Amino acid sequence: MNNSVLALRQQQIAVAKREYKARGSKLSRCETCLLAQSLCICSGIRVAHNCNSAVCLLMYHNESFKPSNTGRLIADVIPDNHAFRWDRTEPDPALLALLNDVRYQPIVVFPAENVEPQRVIEHVIREDNKIPLYIFLDGTWREAKKMFRKSPYLDNMPVLSVSPQSLSDYKLRVAPHAHQLGTAEVGCVVLEQNGEVEAATLLTEHFIDFRDAYLKGKRQKG
Repeated sequence: MNNSVLALRQQQIAVAKREYKARGSKLSRCETCLLAQSLCICSGIRVAHNCNSAVCLLMYHNESFKPSNTGRLIADVIPDNHAFRWDRTEPDPALLALLNDVRYQPIVVFPAENVEPQRVIEHVIREDNKIPLYIFLDGTWREAKKMFRKSPYLDNMPVLSVSPQSLSDYKLRVAPHAHQLGTAEVGCVVLEQNGEVEAATLLTEHFIDFRDAYLKGKRQKG
């Protein structure tokens, strides 16, 4: 499985000066899905091999360690996936190289109300011979806003805003604001609205499996 989030997690573990302790760190977990071993969902993952889009997850500090993180679910399903730890002053050179790669068409996924109107798009018009690269800012809402404001290398890119109506129609979870949905949920809507129906379907199924197993694990722990 080519999951860049898990690879990033291993890189961070290798250089960490101290061990990161997430909630429930004493639980025996699957090292891939990060769920309790008895609730592992890895065998049910299906990859969207026909997907013609790519994803880049820009992750806030320790986001890749959190068992509740859903960004890695996108990386499970989309074959062309990339993940980087966000740094305000020293962005990863590999991230900058990806954003400048002529094969890709970078697009930031972010709510429209926080963006200059001229940058906002509601649908992606694919450029000839380029692969849409959806950039997700993966963290809490406050962290995502910080990443958006303090990442000058994103300033000239179009911003894809998922409409409130499409989010309200998406029935996985009831949420009054777009930023209250998890990264994978937004990813499902982005993919479906921009022509990647198979990928959206597989990601939706994967997210439901994850959500149900995660909540079951919390109930068992309780």
